[in-house]
Amino acid sequence: MSNPTDLTVWSLVRRFDQPQKYKPFISRCVVQGNLEIGSLREVDVKSGLPATTSTERLELLDDDEHILSIRIVGGDHRLRNYSSIISVHPEVIDGRPGTLVIESFIVDVPEGNTQDETCYFVEALIKCNLKSLADVSERLAVQDRTEPIDRM
Repeated sequence: MSNPTDLTVWSLVRRFDQPQKYKPFISRCVVQGNLEIGSLREVDVKSGLPATTSTERLELLDDDEHILSIRIVGGDHRLRNYSSIISVHPEVIDGRPGTLVIESFIVDVPEGNTQDETCYFVEALIKCNLKSLADVSERLAVQDRTEPIDRM
């Protein structure tokens, strides 16, 4: 198993315009205008989830510190006042270089649900996304190491 660098992982996370590269529940994403703080993206959610669309705003994109923050501002789902921050850090894991990704969130508890149910749902989505991020990053890391050197 390869250990992707934090730069490989960050190259995926930072793509506010292409979350479907590693988020398995997103089928399509369209960003309005330039990619900058305040930009909006419309994402289409794959079937099986209790939503079909989400409108999200880019709150923070820090390429130096590897931090991305988004806020959900609309869509046909029940996640109201949802915002998340994801950060990517180089880390030594089991004595080998690796990457630590931390995602935190806040969200209102929807009417008819408990705090535990809401947290369980969001945490399950985040775990799926992070597992997929690890898989995609590892595939990219392997590709990077197997590219021919004589490509000049």
